[in-house]
Amino acid sequence: MLAVLTFGFTWLSATPARADIYAKRDRFGVLHFTNVPVDKTYKVMMHDPVVRAIGPVLRAEVGPIDSRAYDPIIAEVATRYQVERALVKAVIRAESGFQPQAVSSKGARGLMQLMPQTAWLHGVRNIHEPMQNIEGGVQHLRMLLDRYSGNVVLALAAYNAGEGAVDLHGGVPPFQETREYVWRVLQFRQEYLQQAMARAR
Repeated sequence: MLAVLTFGFTWLSATPARADIYAKRDRFGVLHFTNVPVDKTYKVMMHDPVVRAIGPVLRAEVGPIDSRAYDPIIAEVATRYQVERALVKAVIRAESGFQPQAVSSKGARGLMQLMPQTAWLHGVRNIHEPMQNIEGGVQHLRMLLDRYSGNVVLALAAYNAGEGAVDLHGGVPPFQETREYVWRVLQFRQEYLQQAMARAR
């Protein structure tokens, strides 16, 4: 079961910025992340990610993109694998910008940018078909969350850089791409969580 997470991020512009990510677990077991620690109980979890308005190098047919188009699939698959919807949508946004035909310079494909071996591992046969791609990506996220005991930051780092890199470095690897990726996904996730809270009012 995933730990409950809360975030307190200041919003950043496209201008490069530096900020540590801090974390603490309160007496109820709730895990809190922030880039502005308000007390000494917060510990640095990730040092100085440099944030830029960047994404993967993609080849895709670019047309009007509705970020809500895949919400029904995300809701169904995320619920089935018990992965937070906002997290899944944030990964898709960071990975492909909601472009199902996206192909990265490294060969990752589709909405959740699955490498062929990852797609094969999770039984994905048509890597560009949205339902199959999201299913494979969410299965992979579930596997990583289980591996890292629900630690979202480490699961995201492993999604980007691989479990080997996370295990070797004992945490988020010191790769600029990975640190920027984790930071972007956490920002997007917070945005979607806030939207969901606003709709629920």
